[in-house]
Amino acid sequence: MKNYILLFLKGLAMGSANVIPGVSGGTIAFITGIFERLINAIKSFNLQAAKLLFSGKWKEFASHIDLYFLAAVLSGVFISILSIAKLFKFLFAAYPVYIWSFFLGLIVASIIFVAKTITKWDYKVTLSLIIGTGIAIFIALTTPASESNNFIYLIICGVVAACSMILPGLSGSFVLILLGNYQLVMIDAVTDLNIGILLPVVIGAAIGLLGFSYILSWVFKKFHNQTIALLTGFILGSTTIIYPWKEEITQSFGDKLKTIGYNWHLPQINTEFFIALIFILLGAGLLFGIELIAAKMKKN
Repeated sequence: MKNYILLFLKGLAMGSANVIPGVSGGTIAFITGIFERLINAIKSFNLQAAKLLFSGKWKEFASHIDLYFLAAVLSGVFISILSIAKLFKFLFAAYPVYIWSFFLGLIVASIIFVAKTITKWDYKVTLSLIIGTGIAIFIALTTPASESNNFIYLIICGVVAACSMILPGLSGSFVLILLGNYQLVMIDAVTDLNIGILLPVVIGAAIGLLGFSYILSWVFKKFHNQTIALLTGFILGSTTIIYPWKEEITQSFGDKLKTIGYNWHLPQINTEFFIALIFILLGAGLLFGIELIAAKMKKN
């Protein structure tokens, strides 16, 4: 029971991440140690699962898709989106530097913990870390592309957006902005229920979510250390977005204003700076606390 409560809390954290610009639920899943299990659970929705479901083998179906794990995590995600996420929206509007500082501490501490799971460091692992960091920084600095309603391009948008949902360090909405189709897909098509636009995006998302979960699962098993290093690099590179002392570059999408980039600057040494340092320590301390609880539960 304690294990499912912990999974629920991790789901809450994943849901909260969905309202943080530049942070993905995959990042939280990765740093809290459920990423690989989540990928495998998503991957299990296959023909065998369908056969078990339609043949009435409920216990086997539940075991096959890791139902109780998914239920605990996803219930936390949805409850968080409906409740905790609203609190974060207020805090980001009122105290952006402090909230960014808290998450910076969380992310920096997570990099240490995740890197410790790499069993052997060599040039391949180091290169993977550098590549992952470079990709994340490149995405953060990239200028958005032009809008396109091409059917194939919309499928690609769906694939990339879905992959970014489960890939640590990448934000789905931010990636859609970079692809130039945030307004077309998330505002115009959703508001007007434009099936011609939404259908290829949904097709791409389904392909991306299921297909990418298979790829990630295989890569984890085949190239475990290199994969962890690459994902750690993604998270390390995403700190360019999480960095507290920055000004947002925004663009209007209809009646909504979305962040498309940032201007970074050094902090002023004042009261705000020292309070921000406290929040960085609190963020790091939270992750250390989660790790201690998880370690005790494993022993028990």
